[in-house]
Amino acid sequence: VPPYTIVYFPSRGRCEVMRMLLADQGQSWKEEVVTLDVWEQGTFKASCLFGQIPKFQDGELTLYQSNTILRHLGRSFGLYGKDQQEAALVDMVNDGLEDLFRRIARQYRHILKEGKDQYQKELPGHLKPFETLLAQNRGGQSFIVGDQISFADYRLLDVLLNLELLFPGYLNDFPLFSAYVARLKSRPKLKAFLESPEHVNRPLAACIKM
Repeated sequence: VPPYTIVYFPSRGRCEVMRMLLADQGQSWKEEVVTLDVWEQGTFKASCLFGQIPKFQDGELTLYQSNTILRHLGRSFGLYGKDQQEAALVDMVNDGLEDLFRRIARQYRHILKEGKDQYQKELPGHLKPFETLLAQNRGGQSFIVGDQISFADYRLLDVLLNLELLFPGYLNDFPLFSAYVARLKSRPKLKAFLESPEHVNRPLAACIKM
């Protein structure tokens, strides 16, 4: 029985980064899907510590809060930088990506319906901090922090792939990110996951089919 269980909506949302991390690290996990109907009934929601999911099971340990789960996995698999300085930078990148994720989530429906052009014009500004950090680390030829993959890399890859769904071809305007995405996607276990039907057919958000 896999030691890990992801309890979440039938979407990528806040959990695809966890799935990518686990897959790339050669781990298996179980999925428990919570439909919107079940969630809206309220009983399961009331059972969740903060009234929200994802819920993550690591053996006997139950965790809520997606960033807590990511940090836990980062520590578990040595994906938190090689020292305290790198760990601080990993945290900074993840916090910056959380801000960007929330911005995208708030505008998701609007982007799909009518705001694509305007938001795409704003993308360079939103992505500039991460582009700067990537460029400062070995000229953008390595990871976002240090010389080994961290959970911040999976988080950044998740955001960049989500944007690719919303704005097909946008990476052409970001050669540094384009090469970075290609490098990460070439990792054998991650490549297999990203090409799997489970990932490909999973919608970005539970409320709207992509």
